[in-house]
Amino acid sequence: MDQPLPPDWRAINRSNWDERVPLHVASEFYDLDGVRAGKEALRDFEIAEVGDVDGLTLLHLQCHIGQDTLAWARRGAAQVVGLDFSEPAVEAARALATDLGFGSDRASFVAADVYDAAEAVPDSSYDIVYTGTGALSWLPDIERWAEVASSLVAPGGFLYVAEFHPLTDILDDETGSRVVHDYFAKEPWIDDAPGTYADLDAETVHNRTVEWQHPVGAVVSALCAAGLRLEFLHEHEVSLFPRFANFRQGDDGYFRFPPDRPRIPLMYSLKASRPLHR
Repeated sequence: MDQPLPPDWRAINRSNWDERVPLHVASEFYDLDGVRAGKEALRDFEIAEVGDVDGLTLLHLQCHIGQDTLAWARRGAAQVVGLDFSEPAVEAARALATDLGFGSDRASFVAADVYDAAEAVPDSSYDIVYTGTGALSWLPDIERWAEVASSLVAPGGFLYVAEFHPLTDILDDETGSRVVHDYFAKEPWIDDAPGTYADLDAETVHNRTVEWQHPVGAVVSALCAAGLRLEFLHEHEVSLFPRFANFRQGDDGYFRFPPDRPRIPLMYSLKASRPLHR
């Protein structure tokens, strides 16, 4: 529900994520044993849209336990850097990098707030700045995020974002057919649900979270204002988890609405580049 912003919102969210790291490391949802055995952690549309990363440098903002970050290293990135505000998550990412045989010259991880990324990461710019699903809702100021992310894109490089579509957050949880929340709400969304998306039945203590709604237009406008050029904005009819009670999982692993109801965008992805010359 919408409530006043707690002054300690960052500490609240960090405690929630810190507690869930070991649950995620052990979960079937992340399947780190499968990742160690060679399973692809990235989504097919991400691989296609980002393209060839061979020999490039890549920074992953809000990387969590690093499985997506390291997937880009496996695909040939010369150096990947992951940043997350959770120390346990960064420790798990470093351990996974070791398991996969990547030294710090190929894969490194930094514990820092995303708003402090420019001062925290080892290099001033990267060929690709990447942020994966479920990241932007944890940030209160999307314009500040865009400025930080843009500042880390090298000339001729690009930012790539894959996210859950904010339209899904304003619909009812059962069928996703009724608008029950305000798409343009600016107030924080505070929740106290136990467990985690990777294990709904997990017993947890630090359950409070503080999130924000960021319309797609606000994200695109913030990136353009920060000096990037929008290359594409794609909307996707699939989700990575059963967001609504009537979702069905396909043979491809994605979740969708039943075929007898109209489709809506469930995820979106975008690419925004920095010109080589100004």
